[in-house]
Amino acid sequence: MSTSQENTQTVPVQIVNAFVKNGQGGNPAGVVLDADQYSDAQKLLIAQKVGLSETAFVSKSETCGIKLDFFTPTKRIAHCGHATIATFSYLAALERFGDGETSKETVDGPRKIILDHGMAYMEQLAPTYTPASKWADHGVTLCDVLKSLAITSDDLDDRARPVLVNTGNNFIVVAVKDQATLANITPDQDAINAISEKLDLIGYYIFTTDTGGAGDAEIDATTRMFAPRYGITEEAATGMAAGPLACVLHDLLDIKKDSFLIAQGEFMTEPSPSQIKVTLELKDGRITGLLAGGQGKVMKNLEIAL
Repeated sequence: MSTSQENTQTVPVQIVNAFVKNGQGGNPAGVVLDADQYSDAQKLLIAQKVGLSETAFVSKSETCGIKLDFFTPTKRIAHCGHATIATFSYLAALERFGDGETSKETVDGPRKIILDHGMAYMEQLAPTYTPASKWADHGVTLCDVLKSLAITSDDLDDRARPVLVNTGNNFIVVAVKDQATLANITPDQDAINAISEKLDLIGYYIFTTDTGGAGDAEIDATTRMFAPRYGITEEAATGMAAGPLACVLHDLLDIKKDSFLIAQGEFMTEPSPSQIKVTLELKDGRITGLLAGGQGKVMKNLEIAL
């Protein structure tokens, strides 16, 4: 056996789809357990070989239930919603965690996690809103954003203008008037990437409350997500964006309830219908925090040579 063969290390990776709907669809993430042994450079290489938008690495934590590190094929990121749900759903299935409250340690601080009968929920912060009039401070106008989606102001839902929302990460949330408009959006990925750089966005979250095509009367909004800054032309499920959207539904569209069901992935080139549940924490009618979550399902196992 050659020295190179002797030194080859095999890394088990689970591919877990988060936010599945009836066990199907969802958004895939790689999950690597017992990752304390890997350097950041090795984690990046593993993520590149897995080839998904994000891979989560599970290590021991002295302060939380686990430590989670997230890597795209190009860089480390502080948080990833669907990879968090994928990881905790998988750990719950392995019975490493039971129902109840736990937490994750990240490079950006701790976050609460709730597990409940196969569902995993992650904590987000109270929302802050930055209207389009303030984007000009960073060289971006509302016209620029609409042009990058090939839509006009006539395509928007009159009840809520586009707004930048932060519940831990920045997203531009855009309400369009109907499903046809949402389906026909033609994103200019280069323009969205440039705007995302200027405004420090994860990406755009476009939605409509016209949910006739979602096939579920309980759905509150159906969405599309574009995040080319992170190498994602369109994503099947985005828990970190569903939180900001739920805040918009409550605060700006005046839908006064504390739980929302959000559909995503239906209008992708290869549809992957997903379902995200967001529960708002309210005090005197104001959002003080939120939990976004869903179900995960292991789809396949990989062995990555390192």
